[in-house]
Amino acid sequence: MVKLSVIVPFYNVQQYAPDTLKSLRANTREDFEFILVDDCSRDETPDILARAERELPGAVYVRHEKNGGLATARNTGIDTARGEYLTFLDGDDWLAPGYYQQLLSSIEELGCDFVRTDHVQCTARARTVNRVPHGRRGVVMNPRDAILPADRSTSVDYAYAWAGIYHRRLVDRGLLHFTDGLRTAEDRPWIWKLHREAESFATVGLLGVFYRRGVASSLTQIGDVRQLDFIRAFDQVVAETAEDRDAEKLLPKAVRTYCAIISHHLGSIERFEPPVARKLKSMSAVALRRMPQDVLDDALDSMDVQRATRLRRLRRRPAPGTGVAA
Repeated sequence: MVKLSVIVPFYNVQQYAPDTLKSLRANTREDFEFILVDDCSRDETPDILARAERELPGAVYVRHEKNGGLATARNTGIDTARGEYLTFLDGDDWLAPGYYQQLLSSIEELGCDFVRTDHVQCTARARTVNRVPHGRRGVVMNPRDAILPADRSTSVDYAYAWAGIYHRRLVDRGLLHFTDGLRTAEDRPWIWKLHREAESFATVGLLGVFYRRGVASSLTQIGDVRQLDFIRAFDQVVAETAEDRDAEKLLPKAVRTYCAIISHHLGSIERFEPPVARKLKSMSAVALRRMPQDVLDDALDSMDVQRATRLRRLRRRPAPGTGVAA
């Protein structure tokens, strides 16, 4: 039986894929599989992966005929996976040797639904350790208890899918798949659903994933219309949280986070193409009007003056003809 399935989407990362694959080779085990999903790359990435299928022990190569985005590529990997446990890696990141053995041991010892880990952020030559914003390490807890408080960074704000490992029972319960077609912020509805509906989780102080920032081809660096999918992602977070049995407690966190993300994008609006910048403003204004208004009022009152003023001004914008996300 396959013990661990590692799902690795790739898209136009010929410069970085060899390092990613080399680090996977340093993490092989007889009962590990590596599902390499090419999301219809247009560079040399497919050739690199085809070679890896032959040379990397446990490699399973899957190619999309049409580009679907990171969420869809991860779902393809989940549907292909045979492992008792699953984890993720992005095609431009890399791992420390032997990391997956340690990661697997941690969840087997704890016996919970999922485990979250720290990671190393890499920007050019700089290295920074980023830790899960959850103080208790190595202790199994109810994931719901790690969502709040609303005004502090918590586990749902640390949305990196690759910073952890997940038991197959989460797949069986419909909790591990991503919202198909989301091209950015795909981790946000996903992590919220995990914390609302899974039964147990833990955080461990394990470093082994190296997250590459500042990649020119990364969607976070590109100011096109795909970036606006964050609105659809957070609409989903708010709508699903509103249906939760603890909606009154949890909605302030969901709405405040949504507001913070809108403000962040508005604060760096110059990186967007002009038509996208205009669409960002109009769609964000509509999004604010969709939120529960009493919860929104409290969220704005709790934010710093600069962000609150920016959002209140946006909230007063005349409604456009449509607010449908791209």
